[in-house]
Amino acid sequence: MTPQFLIVGAQRCGTTALYKTLVEHPAVLGAGLHKGVHYFDTDYGKSLEWYLGHFPRLASARRVEQRLGVQPITGEASPYYMFHPLAGERIAKDLPNVKLIAVLRDPVERAYSAFTHEKARGFETETFERALELEASRLAGEEDRLRSDPTYISLPHQHNAYLARGRYVEQLQRLEKLVGQDRLLVLDFDDMVTDPGQSLARVLDFLGLPTWDREELPQRNARPRTELPGDTRARLEDYFADPDRELAAWWGRTPSWHR
Repeated sequence: MTPQFLIVGAQRCGTTALYKTLVEHPAVLGAGLHKGVHYFDTDYGKSLEWYLGHFPRLASARRVEQRLGVQPITGEASPYYMFHPLAGERIAKDLPNVKLIAVLRDPVERAYSAFTHEKARGFETETFERALELEASRLAGEEDRLRSDPTYISLPHQHNAYLARGRYVEQLQRLEKLVGQDRLLVLDFDDMVTDPGQSLARVLDFLGLPTWDREELPQRNARPRTELPGDTRARLEDYFADPDRELAAWWGRTPSWHR
């Protein structure tokens, strides 16, 4: 099967919960081994056949269609796709009809959650405040290297971009230019938490799937963390103020974290 949808990000915004719930729908067949294949970001040196090998066989789809009377779809969730500078171009080239789903969260909360996540995984050794100070130097030149060498993998770009990944609008505008507005659905993480049934209904409608009596999106991949200091939060809120205003104008709605 060829993927009909990709959950492209943002990291630490509920993408795992959405994907794990979505593949429980009778007409959705998930990727074989794990939710994220990461072909269009870190494994693009491998073949398209390698990528498609992660998805169910057409015979499986035909059996589901015979049972349900609905043609099933498949997809994956790799939250680095949204931020990687070449992933969108690669997706548009290799999957010209695929639909993209992005989930956004308060970028301050996202940054601190990402830090906690990367610290636990061993990709971060500094304090949060020090990591924020180091981000510009860590990321300096990395996007250019990614663009100039398609085989290059940047650990700082993937694992230590706490501020840059929260500037959502520039990432979404890039994707919109590549796939068009009709093939890009943007969800608000807080809406998924407070009204998961409505959020899931939007996804099913976007993907052309039958309605489904599901009202929960169980939390996934949560990590315990200490409280974010008030002065750090205030500094980050100030940092994201302008990008959030640009996001609201592009999105046509006020993000939940500013309501």
